[in-house]
Amino acid sequence: MQRYQNYILGQWVDGTGVETPLFNALTGAQFGEVSSLGIDFSEVLDYGRSHGSALRKMTFQERGRMLKALALYLLERKEKYYQASAWTGATKIDSWIDIEGGIGNLFANASLRRQFPDLPYYVDGVAAPLSKNGTFIGHHIMVPKEGVAIHINAFNFPIWGMLEKIAVNLMAGVPAVVKPSEYTCFLTEVMVRDIIDSKILPEGSLQLVCGLGRGLLDSVDSRDTITFTGSATTGKQLQSLPQIAAQSVSFNLEADSLNATILGQSATPGTEEFELFVKECVKEMTVKAGQKCTAVRRIMVPESLLDDVQSAIVARLAGIKLGDPSIEGVRMGALATKLQVERVGASVAELAKSQQIVFGDLVDFEVLGASKVDGAFYPPVLFRNENPFEARAVHEIEAFGPVATIMPYKDMPQAIELAKMGKGSLVSSIVTPNNNEAIEYVMGAASMHGRILVLNKDCAKESTGHGSPMPLLTHGGPGRAGGGEEMGGKRGVLHYLQRTAIQGHPSTITAITQQFQVGAAMPEAEPHVFRKHFEQLVVGETVFTHKHTVTDADIVNFANVSGDNFYAHMDATSLEGTIFERRVAHGYFILSKAAGLFVDPKKGPVLLNYGIEEARFTKPVYPGATIGVRFTVKEKVDQEKRSPDDIAKGIVKFLVDVYDETGETVALATILTMVKKLNQEE
Repeated sequence: MQRYQNYILGQWVDGTGVETPLFNALTGAQFGEVSSLGIDFSEVLDYGRSHGSALRKMTFQERGRMLKALALYLLERKEKYYQASAWTGATKIDSWIDIEGGIGNLFANASLRRQFPDLPYYVDGVAAPLSKNGTFIGHHIMVPKEGVAIHINAFNFPIWGMLEKIAVNLMAGVPAVVKPSEYTCFLTEVMVRDIIDSKILPEGSLQLVCGLGRGLLDSVDSRDTITFTGSATTGKQLQSLPQIAAQSVSFNLEADSLNATILGQSATPGTEEFELFVKECVKEMTVKAGQKCTAVRRIMVPESLLDDVQSAIVARLAGIKLGDPSIEGVRMGALATKLQVERVGASVAELAKSQQIVFGDLVDFEVLGASKVDGAFYPPVLFRNENPFEARAVHEIEAFGPVATIMPYKDMPQAIELAKMGKGSLVSSIVTPNNNEAIEYVMGAASMHGRILVLNKDCAKESTGHGSPMPLLTHGGPGRAGGGEEMGGKRGVLHYLQRTAIQGHPSTITAITQQFQVGAAMPEAEPHVFRKHFEQLVVGETVFTHKHTVTDADIVNFANVSGDNFYAHMDATSLEGTIFERRVAHGYFILSKAAGLFVDPKKGPVLLNYGIEEARFTKPVYPGATIGVRFTVKEKVDQEKRSPDDIAKGIVKFLVDVYDETGETVALATILTMVKKLNQEE
């Protein structure tokens, strides 16, 4: 009998006794057991908090590279996870979503490093002027919280559920304690062993509790963040614990979700969209045996197409073979546990009181290559509800399995009303070739859904589908869905950071943020900044250029070269009623001339111009005006080498401040340059 362990306090440990026996979902045979009894969870949390300093000290660039390395390491070992995943009743596709989809979250969050500075903290927004003369300003920084992220996950995605959450907190510099469902924790444990063995994460970054974890939240405090994925009932119970309220602990809840899909009125039989809709419905009912928080539960179709859609879905469901996924032709495996069979059965019984089963025999169904009696099998069930505004159980009860209900609507406002009767969901979708239908549905339904998929033939081949949350998009939903929010790309990382306002002199704020602030000291660069390598450049140092007097010839020559003969530059007789007093220099000439003033042309560490950000032309420049440039190191962004032969380099942002003879700024821009490093070994 395999004993699955907890990883806490830097070691693998057994709980006392047996809290939960573990069974193969296909055969019903027991293969393991698990317990978390006897663990002092206050010590676990303290261990994470104290060891979290290593993560907090790492920069975002370092954390991103760490996640990428971990993703590559796990991907090389994926086959062992597939082997363990089969015990949950999952098909190959089901396992792929869980395993490689989870690892994909690591890759996606690793890529976010390019949106963060090479610092342990994030600088948010722009400076706020707080004084008349500019000697006192405000800004915001976001620093890693000094607690732990406690993730209590559901049984349906033992790997994806862990990785999609820890990828975000690790990127933010916060350690995690993961408590997967006790029923499928064995798969999580298999992967965590590899994570620990890799030694890629600093010790204390990840702890694992495999049993029931009773008492895990008793010693949380204000520094911690809790996420919960599971039933609304359990989630609300945890959220209302006195310790959480007293300490104002951040709590993210992902709960029940009666997700709806809508067939647009334009998607009639014979259209590609009609076929897409039918395929998507069946896929959502059968992938993971319907055990997805994002699965379709309510299918809404134009009332004139109710019979057509029902017939098409039933025909496809009839071809779904149930059993051991290792057998050729089997497309749906088991539920995760016999307990889930009981729970789904109870929900189906309640739903059957107010609507009709049109597909699915709950007694006489075939199971291929596995035990129908001892395994955790449940057949696909399709209900028909002809009066969804009166028979409302479908909007209240979620059967967390291969169960969905088809229902009619008269027009798009009614479809929107029906979708909202779910009282908030993680995702909805509409399948239509008509963009006006799509706009009406999205605008009407968005307030009650965390995500909306608009599907048509043009995006179908590359669409990830109704039920696939993406790491760079928000996952969560209002109302019944819990009101939480996770993932979401950069936004998700920020959830684990404390936003703090800072105030002071621009020079001080520059030093803290490592971003040049207007009004800060501008020491003159010596030698020229283009003669310095990446490591030698200091934020704030400035090149004060020679000056140039703009002439009519400059304007004409630039127009000839660029082809820009806009009237304001070339026709002085056409300026009546404009803001210009006379012909004006091209804005792009001003920037081009600025480059001619600030560039040191000789070969040096600067490899290339990488782009321009935030270009603004703030004052007209007429012939006779004399311009100069203040060219300031604004920010430095490190880059890693893509290969051993790559040049070690970083991106340097320079503030280009072009001013005239009055001292007023006439143009501002941020240019990005790629600058070689002195140390080519990094």
